Amino acid sequence: MATIVETGPDRAVDGVVRWRRIDLQKVVLERFGVDYHERTIGKLLKQIGFSHISARPHHPAQDERTIDAFKKASRRR
Repeated sequence: MATIVETGPDRAVDGVVRWRRIDLQKVVLERFGVDYHERTIGKLLKQIGFSHISARPHHPAQDERTIDAFKKASRRR
């Protein structure tokens, strides 16, 4: 399960941009045939070293150059 979490979801296949416990619950059921409660998924994630804090997802069409230009223009001197 750690590999699945670290790799992250495929938006086209999984339909999400970041994992939630309910999403991982469905993946575990589909791939391994084990039906865990959503809270149990959270406990398993904690046991293998993951925390509840997550990075903010990025839009797939996001342009890094536009973001960098905005940051440079917004800086105070």
